[in-house]
Amino acid sequence: MGPATEMGGGMKLAALLLAAAISASAATYYLTVSGLGGEADYEQRFKMWAEDIGRTTKSTAMVAPTREKLRARLAELAKEIKPDDAFVLMLVGHGTYDGADYKFNLPGPDITATELAGMLDRIPATRQLVVNMTSASGGALDLLKRPSRVVVCATKSGTEKNATVFARYWAEALRDPAADTDKNETVSALEAFQYAQKKTKEFYETNKRLATEHPQIEDGKDNRLAAAFPLLRIGSNAAAATDPAKRQLLATKEQLEQQIDKLKYEKVTIPEAEYKKRLTALLLQLAQTQEELDK
Repeated sequence: MGPATEMGGGMKLAALLLAAAISASAATYYLTVSGLGGEADYEQRFKMWAEDIGRTTKSTAMVAPTREKLRARLAELAKEIKPDDAFVLMLVGHGTYDGADYKFNLPGPDITATELAGMLDRIPATRQLVVNMTSASGGALDLLKRPSRVVVCATKSGTEKNATVFARYWAEALRDPAADTDKNETVSALEAFQYAQKKTKEFYETNKRLATEHPQIEDGKDNRLAAAFPLLRIGSNAAAATDPAKRQLLATKEQLEQQIDKLKYEKVTIPEAEYKKRLTALLLQLAQTQEELDK
């Protein structure tokens, strides 16, 4: 390797480390909300699933808040969250759809998808994930989606109105290491969705019931945003995320993994020799970064 090549590689690595230093200080904010159940059984289920998600993400779940309390919490987060941060909103409960707007059922007045979208737009985080696990949640998709926001819904439309089980398996995805299909110790939004989607399908098949919910995910970029969205870190990555000495390395590792994923999506547009060269370089940097993390 000649001096010019080494210098180019060094500049790329320096730029990568600078970007990692910025993202290393970024945080992920979680807000999980359970709504009305209508019956004691559903109330208990929704509360249990929301609190389960809260424990796994080390955040506090809001159990059956009023619309004003939810709006107030989102307004607080809009002041606290920075552009480099990530924000995850997860809704568990019942929803309704009138053909024009979706409503999340809460004590007192319900909150609409239009209201939620407006409040989410005020949150500065450029990386957002909304996981709507309620009945009729598909009716909220078009109102919630944005270019930098991943949206997951438990149903394919607002007309799937039966109570859903998707939330049970989404909560399970955050606890089960099997959800980390690429074994990089980070569960992405896409991995969690695919795990919960598969488990939901199996639930109806095992119980010999007609499926009344069909989960969907949308990010406007063929699921690339969802694949690159680190929802939850596990194993050594979880420990590294809390270690100031390793946090920057972890951010570098995740950026390299995202670059590899992006390169794979672009493979058909790149000459084979160039693709292999770029992939080898990224894999080498990834191996070196992982070696530093393992020390």
